[in-house]
Formats: sequence, C-alpha cells, structure tokens
Amino acid sequence: MSGTNRSNIYIGLNVEIVLKQDQRTGKLTSGTVEKILTNSPTHPHGIKVRLTTGDVGRVKVILSE
Repeated sequence: MSGTNRSNIYIGLNVEIVLKQDQRTGKLTSGTVEKILTNSPTHPHGIKVRLTTGDVGRVKVILSE
C-alpha cells in the first residue's frame, strides 16, 4: 500500500515516516499514527502524520494493516 493515499492511513497504523530533518538522507523513523495532518486525499511525497512519540513526518512505508 502507498503512503501517498490518505485513504490507506488511519490512527493506530504502524508506519515508517521520514522526518523533515531527515529528508536529505532518507532516514526512516517507525511508529504508530496518532493524527493525520494532511487534509488532501493524496500527496506525492506522502501523507503527513504525527506519531504517538510526537514525531511529525511523511509516510513512506506502511508496516501493518
């Protein structure tokens, strides 16, 4: 599943995101979605979410359904 479609993402989903400061390196941070921040149905760079840890970034990989 793609992290670019908002319909694929929901609260409680385990994902890997890229943080703003890690965009150049592509380093991924894993966690659980606490809130979906992107309002549009799709985004080419990934849907922006906040994890339960407080980290904010764009979804690159969906780990579980």
